[in-house]
Amino acid sequence: MAASGNAEQTQLQDMEEEDAGMEEREMESEEEEEDGMGSENTDDEEDDTSEDEKENEAEIQRLEEQLSINAFDYNCHVDLIKLLKHEGELHRLRKARQKMSELFPLTEEIWLDWLKDEIRLTEEEGNREKVYELFERAVKDYICPDIWLEYAQYSIGGMGSPGGMDKVRSIFERAVTAVGLHMTKGQTVWEAYREFENAILSTVQPPPGRIPSREEQELLKTQLERIHTLFRRQLAIPLVDMEATYAEYEEWSEHGVPETVMHQYKKVLQQMEKLKPFEDSLLAAEPPKLAEYQVYIDFEMKEGDPARIQITFERALAENCLVPDMWTKYTTYLDRQLKMKELVLSTHDRGVRNCPWTMSLWKGYVLALERHGADHHTVSDVFEKALNAGFIQATDYVEIWQAFLDYLRRRVDFSKESSKELEELRAAFSRSLDYMKQDVEERFGESGDPSCIIMQIWARIEALHCKNMQKARELWDNIMTRGNAKFANMWLEYYNLERSYGDTVHCRKALHRAVQCTSDYPEHVCDVLITFERVEGSLEDWDVAVQKTETRLNKINEQRAKAAEKEANLARQEEERADQRRKAKSDKKAQKKVQKGSRAGEKRKAEPDGYHNDWNEETIPKRQRGEEDMETETGLFGRNTPPAAKHTQQSSLAAAQKKDNDKPELRNDTNSVFISNLAYTLEDPEAKLRTLFETCGPIKQIRPVYSNKGSFKGYGYVQFESPVSVPEGLKLDRREIEGRPMFVSPCVDKNRNPDFKVFKYNTSVEKQKIFISGLPFSCTKEQLEEICRSHGALKDVRLVTYRSGKPKGLAYVEFANEAQASQAVLKMNNMEIDGNKISVAISNPPSRNKPGSSRPTSDPAPRQVYGSRGRGRTQLLLPRSLHRQSGLAGKVENGTAAKQVVGASGHAADSKPLSNSDFARMLVSK
Repeated sequence: MAASGNAEQTQLQDMEEEDAGMEEREMESEEEEEDGMGSENTDDEEDDTSEDEKENEAEIQRLEEQLSINAFDYNCHVDLIKLLKHEGELHRLRKARQKMSELFPLTEEIWLDWLKDEIRLTEEEGNREKVYELFERAVKDYICPDIWLEYAQYSIGGMGSPGGMDKVRSIFERAVTAVGLHMTKGQTVWEAYREFENAILSTVQPPPGRIPSREEQELLKTQLERIHTLFRRQLAIPLVDMEATYAEYEEWSEHGVPETVMHQYKKVLQQMEKLKPFEDSLLAAEPPKLAEYQVYIDFEMKEGDPARIQITFERALAENCLVPDMWTKYTTYLDRQLKMKELVLSTHDRGVRNCPWTMSLWKGYVLALERHGADHHTVSDVFEKALNAGFIQATDYVEIWQAFLDYLRRRVDFSKESSKELEELRAAFSRSLDYMKQDVEERFGESGDPSCIIMQIWARIEALHCKNMQKARELWDNIMTRGNAKFANMWLEYYNLERSYGDTVHCRKALHRAVQCTSDYPEHVCDVLITFERVEGSLEDWDVAVQKTETRLNKINEQRAKAAEKEANLARQEEERADQRRKAKSDKKAQKKVQKGSRAGEKRKAEPDGYHNDWNEETIPKRQRGEEDMETETGLFGRNTPPAAKHTQQSSLAAAQKKDNDKPELRNDTNSVFISNLAYTLEDPEAKLRTLFETCGPIKQIRPVYSNKGSFKGYGYVQFESPVSVPEGLKLDRREIEGRPMFVSPCVDKNRNPDFKVFKYNTSVEKQKIFISGLPFSCTKEQLEEICRSHGALKDVRLVTYRSGKPKGLAYVEFANEAQASQAVLKMNNMEIDGNKISVAISNPPSRNKPGSSRPTSDPAPRQVYGSRGRGRTQLLLPRSLHRQSGLAGKVENGTAAKQVVGASGHAADSKPLSNSDFARMLVSK
């Protein structure tokens, strides 16, 4: 039985094994079929993946090429890092991050992302020192509690190494010093520090039931004191949720909270009440909260606690890192109050890295380096970086050169006749002049130093310190040849230099040249020369000076008289031309109305009696008629004017005069405002103006002005019922209507008030606004807003259009501050939009010429002037040969275009008139 049982059992096992084998073979065959069916899908996925990889690689190469051209493209750096991380290119990713961190301070998010990647990699490599170095760089860019917390937690993982615990405590101490005062985020660092010390406490406590040794008791007591100290330090600082920390201390402490700590805690709660409104305003405000932070900083500076002032500045800069004024205010405070070398220099370095386009930050950095005894190589290196920072004004380069030259001058020991420092100073002065002439003038079109201040300082140094008047005189000769010889103050500056360090001969020579060349204040230099000869000169010198000054002043007075006469003539001619234009315009209107009335009269049947009576009026002697009738008869219709036409003319003139009297601009209506710069394509302008202006007060009438064809001319008048509403209406000036700013001005008759000026155009540099040219005509306002929004907060975007609504390809974009506008110029200039390469610059409107002044232009050719209606319909047709002949008049002689006066017949006025045979020969020759 046992044997049979064993046999059956063996048989069952064999059957089970066969069944299992069959199942395995079936499963293997199914898997092979699935693999065979899925191979095609796998190939497709691999193809798609390879195509994506190729596209990503092409995009990576494009971004790298763009950065090789412009290394300061911040967004390009960010895109490249994201793409490399997505592709898993660790080596290239490290390199890209390294390059970006060398040029820009990195944000908290970028640093944390980088640190986490490096931490994962070093877990495999086992090299923690690289991560420590990376953390040290990260905590220097901005005050970021999260980075400090990550740093401390990472250091806890290295406690097993020798000195690991001391290293952790050192990092925690640095963290609470740097961000422990951060009112909203500092608490997390303090709590992490206490948790670490509590964990250490649990390791030194003896197990229950065992009596600790004396060494263990001392160690336990020391650890307990550390935790007590952390509680006391934290409760002495105003932090969010202090009440919970106090309750935790009460629960943790065996003997309760000491009275001194309780007293300090109540004092800090009172301080919290003062700070709470500022913190609440920060919580309620939208980023970047610049105004709220400025108010907060002003309050802390009045309170005078340096640590709190510093942490408030750091909090503000973490969200407003591109605001130069904030960095300037912070560095100035550190320079004048704290004066701690490491803190001051690191802050200056962070400032210029965040706002490299701001000259004042570089200037302050150079001075701070000198103030704290930095070596010469470091100062020179910072100065060279400043020159490559891309300032937005020519004068910025002058100022940074002056700061560096002042530094070099203070290094020179002038008691020695020659030294390495002196030669370096002279070489720097010479290089600065070359730099102004070559680099600055080519970029800005101006030197930035029209008064040659740098050369003046160099000349004064040579005269005062080096006793080298020959070099000083050479420099002043160079200054005068650069267009400064006409200014009296420049000559007097040179005279004072000669007076102090030169001799009498050169003083007299300088004053004589000044009298001869000065054109702005010649009387002043003449008085100085006469006074000089009274003190220094002989009788012969006196006679020469008096004769020269009298001759010069007489000549100047004659020139001034001629200029005044010419100006008066020009003004009179302009006034006459204006009168003629007004008269011609009124005559033209009257003639058009009379002709219109006469055409309307011809359609009606004339009454015989009236017609004959009017016609018989022709027999009345002219001397018995009024002068007005005579002017009408001869001026408009000629001598044979029909009487009916004369009556129609008189009635039309009266109607026109009555209509003109109704116009607000002629009545100087104090109840009206003048509206202009509206688009010609504005639909129903009366309704839109009424909707806009009815909030200003009751409206009597709105009169848009239309052309003869019925199209809107882009301007009109709004008449209120009361003059009280006019100031409210003027407040709507520059209100945007369908993409164009509407101009609202007082309604003034300019014929009676020709000097009245409505608009005051801004001709100064608008540092917070950029000017964009070269835009494609298809670019919309929304598209431009989307492009510019990535560079800062926008206040206004305006596309410039013609009155017809067609775009000009120009735009103005106003940012929240100067820093964002400067950053946009650096990043957007030469950007391509729909195939058009745009030009971007800080808005710097050109100065507007006054009426009657000559307008400078680069084109010497005179512009042809047509009549009030433009080019006439009937024009003289000339043979092509004559057109080609006229082109010879544009030959250049001695560098200027030769000008000829062309007569009405088409040939030059000073040449012989061409006959018919001459025309025939020209045509045959062709």
